[in-house]
Amino acid sequence: MFGMQLEREPLFEVARRTFDTPEFRGIEFIETEAKSVINRVPGNFLPFNWTINPYRGCTHACVYCFARPTHTYMDMNAGRDFETKIVVKVNAPQVLRRQLGGRSWKGEHIAMGTGTDPYQRAEGRYRLMRGIIRALIDYRNPFSILTKGTLILRDLDLLVEAAKVADVATALSIGTVDEEVWRTTEPGTPHPRRRLEAVAALNDAGIPCGILMAPVLPGISDRPEQLRAVVEGAIDAGATHVSPIMLHLRPGVREEFMPWLAEHHPDLVARYERSYARAYGLAAERKALGARVGRLVDEAGGLRPRADMPVPRWRRGDARSAAETKPAEQLRLL
Repeated sequence: MFGMQLEREPLFEVARRTFDTPEFRGIEFIETEAKSVINRVPGNFLPFNWTINPYRGCTHACVYCFARPTHTYMDMNAGRDFETKIVVKVNAPQVLRRQLGGRSWKGEHIAMGTGTDPYQRAEGRYRLMRGIIRALIDYRNPFSILTKGTLILRDLDLLVEAAKVADVATALSIGTVDEEVWRTTEPGTPHPRRRLEAVAALNDAGIPCGILMAPVLPGISDRPEQLRAVVEGAIDAGATHVSPIMLHLRPGVREEFMPWLAEHHPDLVARYERSYARAYGLAAERKALGARVGRLVDEAGGLRPRADMPVPRWRRGDARSAAETKPAEQLRLL
């Protein structure tokens, strides 16, 4: 997934809540008010300059999530706190309207899902994304969404409406469809097969939707048959692109991931210590992954998106080759 250091914007705490329902048991929601929600992306290595992240922390609990260290900005830890103490920007739709209507805003593309997932379980209760999308529609502002949450289909009506007045694109993060890998690395996410169904539903509705095959875990989810299964699922779902990205281990994430690796795949610890002396792993392995997935796409007959599917103007180049270029960081969902 693409990603970046999340903004350190001031958040003003309003309340702390827990809900005694099975899906939220053990989770604390920290309700805050934000002064702004459109955040500038530092640097120029991503195909967008602005993001919105209505939540911090994520109940998807992906062991490899790049955003984990951002919880330490708020005196919480990158491990269990990140998964169970979710910061909710309850005024995000209202603040967004104010910013979109400001004289300084130029109507640029806004990417969502670049930090923690906007369609994690909390969204089912707080429904911030409906208000956010409605504001973007009213101001005819282009946007994209990256998620692992099939809850995005709840807002399909709004996405269809938005696509009539602005450039809209979506993507689902699906690193693997391997049952065991999914259960152990992404315990809070919807089943990857359900995510493939969401990709198909979005494309069938005329909303461009691709797949971010991220992260691919060396020695765990990178066997040819594992990669082929994702590629074939993407093609069947009419995906507009398939973008493989190998695991990254930034400081803060590494400290969470390596103990997990030692417990679940002790035979791979030495390999990871060699390959991940730096956050991005070995360049040759990243390049080989991109080439391998490209061959699998070609062998399967190539991508077959709808003939009338619009191509978002903000996309740059063929995302299928993302793993062969300068590494962007995975979203946690991305």
